[in-house]
Amino acid sequence: MTQLLKVQNLFLSSDGFGAGEGQSLERPFGHANPMELAAWAGATASWPNRTDPGGSRGLDDYFTRDFSHNIGAEIMGRNKFSPYRGPHDLEWQGWWGDNPPFDTPVFVLTHFERPSLTLSDTTFHFVSGEPADVLEQARAAAAGKDVRLGGGVTTIREFLDADLVDTMHVAVVPGVTLGSGVRLWESPDELTDRFHLEVVPSPSGVVHHIFWRR
Repeated sequence: MTQLLKVQNLFLSSDGFGAGEGQSLERPFGHANPMELAAWAGATASWPNRTDPGGSRGLDDYFTRDFSHNIGAEIMGRNKFSPYRGPHDLEWQGWWGDNPPFDTPVFVLTHFERPSLTLSDTTFHFVSGEPADVLEQARAAAAGKDVRLGGGVTTIREFLDADLVDTMHVAVVPGVTLGSGVRLWESPDELTDRFHLEVVPSPSGVVHHIFWRR
């Protein structure tokens, strides 16, 4: 079976940015407010951090629930794992505490060596190399399941440029503009030479963009 490389539930501002400027320990998304970008998912019944009963069903809930379906490994950029630059601070173990939400091997792209780190059911491997080489490692670790390309946007662009991405789900949040930061696109039409695109508005106001390879 083909193992897909998938972008899932990427939150994007209406002007095409996935994160703002000035990432820090206190502001993982720079000047962007992640609560604004993720509000549609946080309102669903399947949001994993929900502490009270209820939540919406329907289209938004489907995408939230589908996030981990048939995923055997994740690839992420260094800045998704850590706000620090340069050599790794070995005391830093990610933003997610002792129980990260991945429950799979995670391959963190970096130019600096660091031993693998296991927290609960997630093992982070710190790797360098070309996108195709990293994807090969992730597919081997995924044991036949798909690989999620977790971001951030700079990493997603690298794999798009290498023509390795098979499917993408991007949730664009109307009314949220960032003006600067890390941009995926000026228009989603930039990707339609390589992907089919279906645009599906949700009752919540978010607009889901579904891409699959031509």
